[in-house]
Amino acid sequence: MAIKECLHGDGVLELVVEHPPVNAFTIGDLHALADRLRAVEREPEVTVVVLRSEGNGFCAGGDVKEVQALGGFEGILGQASGSEAASLAIAECAAPVVVAVHGYCIGVGVLLVGTADVVVAATGTQFVLAEVDNGATSGAAQAMNLLPAKRLRAAMLTAEPIVAEELHAHGSIFRLVEPDEVVPAAFAVAQTIAAKSPAVVRRLKLSLNASAGIDELRKRYRLELSYTYELNLMGEARDLRETFVDGRRAGYLPPDAP
Repeated sequence: MAIKECLHGDGVLELVVEHPPVNAFTIGDLHALADRLRAVEREPEVTVVVLRSEGNGFCAGGDVKEVQALGGFEGILGQASGSEAASLAIAECAAPVVVAVHGYCIGVGVLLVGTADVVVAATGTQFVLAEVDNGATSGAAQAMNLLPAKRLRAAMLTAEPIVAEELHAHGSIFRLVEPDEVVPAAFAVAQTIAAKSPAVVRRLKLSLNASAGIDELRKRYRLELSYTYELNLMGEARDLRETFVDGRRAGYLPPDAP
């Protein structure tokens, strides 16, 4: 994955993810993103981060083919550690993270969006928690920031897409705009935040995290992962992932995706 970055004059750090053809995140991708976000703590010139992706969608989930190709349990352990690292790095980033989402947001993509401070999304964007079809049980710890409890249960048990319009109605998407407006809208939000006192904004994020119990996120997610690991020890998870790799099960991308 290439993470292109640009620090704009107002202190807005733009991070652009690009991993063709569909932005399926490898283990390395997730750790690279986490490392870049952690570094913001040592960069007082960064006031806000805007995270977005190139291509037809924000994220097609974790790279299932990579997970299957790695020997033993290396794949699932790597993907789990990467998902944990990247989502926690967003939640704990020293500066607020505004995420711009378009097209589709699947699996680990939902976890990243769920831990962002502000979400801007394009109309029609489809969010999918696909864990049940891949033998995984984790992700609720992050996704509960996007959906009410009963709706989250239904989303995870069915793996049916949730459109951005519904998340906007729940209040978890701050701005819902046309696809060609999603990046400008994200920057408009970021610039509003950047105009505030940087010292106050950074401490306000720490305060909000404390009130929301973000320090418990790691513990909750690790507990969820324990059941995912059980399914991998049983062989159930690998078998389910293989149905995608060998083409017996379709993915979740919209029909117009590559």
